[in-house]
Amino acid sequence: MPGTRAPITVVGAGIAGLTAALSLAAKGFEVDIVERAANLDEVGAGLQLSPNATRILDALGLTARLQPHWVEPSEIRLVDGRSLRTIAKVPAGAFARTRWHAPYAVIARSALQGALADAVRAHPLCRLHLDTAICDATPASLSAITRRLPGLIVGADGIGSKVRLAVAGHGKARLSGNIAWRLTLPRHAAVSPFDPTVVTAYLGRRAHLVAYPIGASGGVNLVAIGSGMTQADTSEEAFRAAIAQLLSGWHPDIRSALSRAGTLGSWPLIEVEDGAWHDGTRILIGDAAHAMMPFAAQGAAMAIEDAFELADAIGKHGDLTACLDAFVQTRKARVARVRARGAFNRFAYHASGPVRLGRNLVLSLRTPERLAEDFDWLYGHRLPGQKTP
Repeated sequence: MPGTRAPITVVGAGIAGLTAALSLAAKGFEVDIVERAANLDEVGAGLQLSPNATRILDALGLTARLQPHWVEPSEIRLVDGRSLRTIAKVPAGAFARTRWHAPYAVIARSALQGALADAVRAHPLCRLHLDTAICDATPASLSAITRRLPGLIVGADGIGSKVRLAVAGHGKARLSGNIAWRLTLPRHAAVSPFDPTVVTAYLGRRAHLVAYPIGASGGVNLVAIGSGMTQADTSEEAFRAAIAQLLSGWHPDIRSALSRAGTLGSWPLIEVEDGAWHDGTRILIGDAAHAMMPFAAQGAAMAIEDAFELADAIGKHGDLTACLDAFVQTRKARVARVRARGAFNRFAYHASGPVRLGRNLVLSLRTPERLAEDFDWLYGHRLPGQKTP
């Protein structure tokens, strides 16, 4: 009931912050969300929501809002970028709903954030403060904004988190040595070899390219990720030159299609090293706590899991510090496993020479259903006590 617990202030109204606000409100907490941006405009075209994320969004009552905006790809493919030969594939679509009891979906970032924001605005226990930058992450400073003293501050303010800087022993943000180039092909320009009904990872030496539909709006979102790359010049000409260099030797159909794609820009990929996530007053979630490389396509999913499981952990009326300790211990183990999977994927995706040939051979010998088993620990994740239907 309102007033029976100390209010909570969430810093950041991205996917992590808005999901945290809804999850905490569902447990009876009054929540203030403080966001420096005047408008909630997510950067980037789209993202993948694996079943471990959509299961949580459904528990928050968001499926009906989101389903008209997402696409459930029929499968996830690994394809050789040079030959366009399919190396392996994992079924999704109806298979995902049956095996993991939740959909695998792709959606525009703006659609997901918009649905979360609408739900927050409609919730009587949530108050959203836009165009409000914080000076520091102290309870007194934040109470001057919200007019109520928070019992806990949730840092969901991303890689450049001010809340993280206030937590002693926090992990350091560092350049990963990888760069992501983002492009889009609108519906009318989505041509071979890109199939808008599936998620495809094209693999090559020192780089890979992921192609997937941009939600229900049509078209294809493209993300090329290169390792050991630097790019100081952000001009359109430099962008095109970098892509051409990155995918040199790839199949001409890919290079031809990319020459017609619209460019969204390039970003050095930053990760946050392991460190302290909380100090009893502040708790970090999402990229603020553990920004990771996108090689497992789990950045958004881990943020959503953090948010939902934090609310579950502190909603049990136990000692707050003990609840936060238990939450961090559980989440760190989960995040470490996802990071390890991402590191393995990076090695496999960017392989060359004999390693590339061995990778292709091993994957070709496994059936799609056997490959799907490798994702049970990830996509089938549930809170303690939750049972598979």
